[in-house]
Amino acid sequence: MSEPEERPAGIPRISWAIAFIAASMLIAVAFNNLKNTRPYVVPGHLQKISQVPAFKLTDQTGRKVTLDDLKGKIWVANFVFSRCKGPCPLSTLRMAELNMKLTKARKDVQLISFTVDPDYDTPPVLAEYAKQSGADPAYWQFLTGPDPAIQDIVVKGLLQPLAKEPDGTPAHSTRFVIVDANGWLRGYQDSTDPEIVQKVMIDLGDLLRESKNK
Repeated sequence: MSEPEERPAGIPRISWAIAFIAASMLIAVAFNNLKNTRPYVVPGHLQKISQVPAFKLTDQTGRKVTLDDLKGKIWVANFVFSRCKGPCPLSTLRMAELNMKLTKARKDVQLISFTVDPDYDTPPVLAEYAKQSGADPAYWQFLTGPDPAIQDIVVKGLLQPLAKEPDGTPAHSTRFVIVDANGWLRGYQDSTDPEIVQKVMIDLGDLLRESKNK
């Protein structure tokens, strides 16, 4: 009587391997489908901080600008003054770099530079300063106004320090401030950071996705 033919040992192992791969693929597809059904969640560092209060200032063209004018747009703000020989040139340069990268989001993002020396930085002075930076006033506005109004929006509204040195020179924040399309203060990036432009672009992308997923 002949012995029953033995099954090659490798066959069960191959079958298990195929089954494992198939199961892994099904799990991956299911996870991807589940992930796509979840609402987009903005990163923790972009959580809402406070609502920016109403303000009324003047840009480099002499046009009045209010918070309502910025509603519907995400905006990035910095703080400069035209006579600055400290951090302002670098902050303005970084803003100019950001301005060049915003071509695809031009309609959704506004750049705002608040002067912290409003007594000197009149609209004509800011117009010249803006021109040197290649700023189109339609997309990048330099704002000035009465000193109390500047103090209110910078300190109370955007929660940034602003003071005077003993020689009268403004001492101010070097941060970029990010405000969402509904006027909520959402975050900061330091203009002295060599990677600030890339970081702000990532933040803007997150906020734009958040807006589209609402």
